[in-house]
Amino acid sequence: MGPEPLLLGLIIAVVILLIFFLRFFPIVLWFTAYVSGVKVGLFRLFLMRIRKVRPSSIINPMINSTKAGLDVSVDNLETHYLAGGNVDTVVKSLISADKANIPLNFNMAAAIDLAGRDVFDAVQLSVNPRVINTPPVAAVAKDGIQLIAKARVTVRANIHQLVGGAGEETILARVGEGIVTTIGSAGNHKEVLENPDKISKTVLDKGLDAGTAFDILSIDIADIDIGKNIGAVLQTDQAEADLKVANAKAEERRAMAVAEEQEMKARAQEARAAVILAEAEVPKAMAEAFRSGNLGIMDYYKMKNIEADTSMRDSIAGPKKKDEKK
Repeated sequence: MGPEPLLLGLIIAVVILLIFFLRFFPIVLWFTAYVSGVKVGLFRLFLMRIRKVRPSSIINPMINSTKAGLDVSVDNLETHYLAGGNVDTVVKSLISADKANIPLNFNMAAAIDLAGRDVFDAVQLSVNPRVINTPPVAAVAKDGIQLIAKARVTVRANIHQLVGGAGEETILARVGEGIVTTIGSAGNHKEVLENPDKISKTVLDKGLDAGTAFDILSIDIADIDIGKNIGAVLQTDQAEADLKVANAKAEERRAMAVAEEQEMKARAQEARAAVILAEAEVPKAMAEAFRSGNLGIMDYYKMKNIEADTSMRDSIAGPKKKDEKK
């Protein structure tokens, strides 16, 4: 084997070693950190590769913090990265908080970030308060008039309560509750219309931001509209309900009267049926009287004459009764 194949193999081996070295030893990143004042060893960057940590995700934020004058260690940044946190966001929030004179240390910022909160947005919200518009809140004053109010709540982040503190939904719910309570306690809706700032003062005095991730700076009533006359609507509904009850009772009495009338007709029919049955027994009784000798032939003729006379009188009196009825 000549020297050329050996030289070629040596070159290939050197290239492979160089690629391996550059892959696991980021010399360019190390040099950038060195000239930026970040003292980190090249072997430590190699260990980051072994621990599956991207060195640039640690060194670049470390450079930013160093240039900003913050005392943040590489160990803290690497630990936060391995815990699943956003190292770059945490460092940016620390720099912003330091420039705005907001007390925020690395441990608190890392805890907020790991809790799922946007710590950088929280710092920005501490510097620039946010205005939250409440949805229309309807409430009824004591005089029965409904008022619909809209409020604007100015809040800023309370960094110390971001972990475990309630969010904007809780603020809106509490403000809405305060508006309803204030309007409901007013004796007349005109009092609220004349002094809308009364709502703001009453709601602010309740300390609605307790246990939340925000501090309420102000509550301003943006608009108040007059809604329905709830008192009149309730009276109308009550009157309609009373009318329905009265109609139901009248219908019940009518049904009872009809039932009594039907019962009386049934009793009259039963009486007529009894009379017809009794009349059917008369011939039998007469025949029995003839057989027993208690009724003579002359008595029978007298009775028939009385019946005929009665029938004639009824026939004569019949037309007169009809005319009288007419």
